Amino acid sequence: MTEGNFLNKLFKNIFYLHLVSITILVIVLAIRSILSASHTHHFDTQDWYLPVLVSTAFAAIAGFAWQALTAFNPLRTMKVAFWLSPLLIGLVGFLLVSIGTTGSLVAAAIAVVSAVTQSLYWCWVQPRLEHAGQILLLSIAIPPQIATGVAFLSIITCTLYSSLLFFGIGGATATNTSWDILFIFAILLSLTWTAHIIKNTQQVAISHIKYMQLTYGLEIGTIMAFKNTFKHSIGTICIGSILVPVICVIRGSSRAISMVSKDADEFMFSCTSCYSAIASRLVAYGNRWGFVHIGLHNKGIVQSSKNIWEMFQRAGIEQLINSDLTSSFCFLSGTAGGAACALLGGSWALMSRRNYATEVSIYTFLSGYFMIRVAMSWIQAGVSAYYVAYAENPQNQKFDCTIPKFIEELQRSRV
Repeated sequence: MTEGNFLNKLFKNIFYLHLVSITILVIVLAIRSILSASHTHHFDTQDWYLPVLVSTAFAAIAGFAWQALTAFNPLRTMKVAFWLSPLLIGLVGFLLVSIGTTGSLVAAAIAVVSAVTQSLYWCWVQPRLEHAGQILLLSIAIPPQIATGVAFLSIITCTLYSSLLFFGIGGATATNTSWDILFIFAILLSLTWTAHIIKNTQQVAISHIKYMQLTYGLEIGTIMAFKNTFKHSIGTICIGSILVPVICVIRGSSRAISMVSKDADEFMFSCTSCYSAIASRLVAYGNRWGFVHIGLHNKGIVQSSKNIWEMFQRAGIEQLINSDLTSSFCFLSGTAGGAACALLGGSWALMSRRNYATEVSIYTFLSGYFMIRVAMSWIQAGVSAYYVAYAENPQNQKFDCTIPKFIEELQRSRV
């Protein structure tokens, strides 16, 4: 057994073991909260669970509707996401301020800063929205068979799992011991990792289908693609679902720091340059494009990411890849969905039981964010496959002049 196969099997088993462990933990916490409720009455299950679960159901509906809108009109939906997200995040900030607790004020400050940052980012990327919309339209012009059905099943799975975890969080909140804080943190980590795995499983399977469609004109059955993904790639996906988000956070933070430190002193500038160089190097060892080759060649996430990044460099489209707005669109779609759920759940909790409002707002935001990201994953997979297929063979007649034209525009803008 090679080292890569060993790691894949190890992480696959860890993931399944973690699902069993979290399920047992949730059941224990739920039972304990029921027993505790018979002796104490400080935790109102209806006022806590109803806004959380209703917001989770709303997130599922919003996720399915949003991916359908994107498939119907990609450019308009993309433009809406870029202004809707900062607007809703700002409203969440005002909601948190109105709650008036220390925790809510800290969260409100984060929300307001995020809203302002997203607004500035929207202004900065507006010239690139047309191109991003064109690429999105070309990438999903011929969706895989039953892509909508796959999205629906993924959303339902995420909804059920999120609801299960929220029962555990509610159980931990009911007793509120020092251990319960650790339990809540573990449950939220499980939600994050599992949602990324659901999302990236779609990425691997759908990008495989789209790549074969673009490169060879072959139609691969969606069910077969998912069977192969579950059989051969789930361990790699588990690893990638940890590695890629971490590297994305590092790279995103390096870009943000670079933008705000342009006028800094020499020492700060050198530190920023060093951090940016590290982030730029790391992206070659873990990026979302690597999920395309996982399904195609059954490689590990590091090797796949490295090979594809080198291919982008050889094809001369690294600058284009760095300018792509698909990931930003999906992220802002997620934050918009999360903010909408936070407004629903947080407002409900604020009216019914004020001291629950902050935590309910946070939990429902996470639920909405991950639900939208899962719903949008097949669309992001199509874009990934499009760029990878183009980088491998730019002369392929299936590609029009959209990418070469935008490369020329980028080069002119740098002059």
